[in-house]
Amino acid sequence: MAIITLTTDFGEKDHFAGATKGAIYSELPDVRIVDISHSISPFSIPEAAYIIQNAYGSFPKGTIHIIGIDSEINPENKHIAVKLDDHFFICANNGIMSMICSEIAPEKIVEINIHDKIQTSFPVLDVFVKAACHIARGGTLEVIGKTINKIKPIKNIVPYVNDDKTQIIGSVIYIDNYGNVVTNIKRSFFEAIQKGRPFEISARNNKFKTIYKKYSDIVNFDIEESKRQDEGRGLVVFNSGDFLEIAVYKSNSGTVGSASTLMGLGLMDAVSVNFIK
Repeated sequence: MAIITLTTDFGEKDHFAGATKGAIYSELPDVRIVDISHSISPFSIPEAAYIIQNAYGSFPKGTIHIIGIDSEINPENKHIAVKLDDHFFICANNGIMSMICSEIAPEKIVEINIHDKIQTSFPVLDVFVKAACHIARGGTLEVIGKTINKIKPIKNIVPYVNDDKTQIIGSVIYIDNYGNVVTNIKRSFFEAIQKGRPFEISARNNKFKTIYKKYSDIVNFDIEESKRQDEGRGLVVFNSGDFLEIAVYKSNSGTVGSASTLMGLGLMDAVSVNFIK
């Protein structure tokens, strides 16, 4: 049974997500549809790229992923279908795939060209669904598009490193449901520049000299629980996706606050790492 996932910025209020599922079921009644997220910030390509990169690998090989972010077609925003790591991705060629493609080379990319056969003002519902159902039936990518060799890059996907390798300047690409702030600095990138040197991480007026293995490592469990004051303390970890993340222990925006609210960090804000010689 084919699996089709949906990642969009449609939200839950409007009809778009439900209509897209209905169109898929109308073509393939036995397909399995999985919602990855419909809560991507509107038109946020970095958020969508981060979510899909960290989610797709948990699905079986052959899964088809529809990504509905900034999908209106225009001369600078074509539609593509990509086969990568034995998964299929259908989206706009607006940089969403470049985060995954920076680590794994695509097996095939086509620019979708079936638009003349479809009357549409809602490309995710019409074009993306048609392409996904074609693939789910065992169809090849060449039938729905022409082969291309590269995709549009996403801005700020790779952190800046100065010439003498003493500083990394990254940026915030995602803020999760807990208000934790995720940067575009991956563990492998960090360690390749660090080479064992001590460091200081700076984000606005906040500085950190330790990266913990897990959130609770900041807690001193030798102290009686009633006397600890750990909730609300800032820390840095490499998260489950191996991205450098600035967090607050047991964060809650309504009580102790979060890394985003307490530190004033938003999307695309700079986060720097200075290495000490």
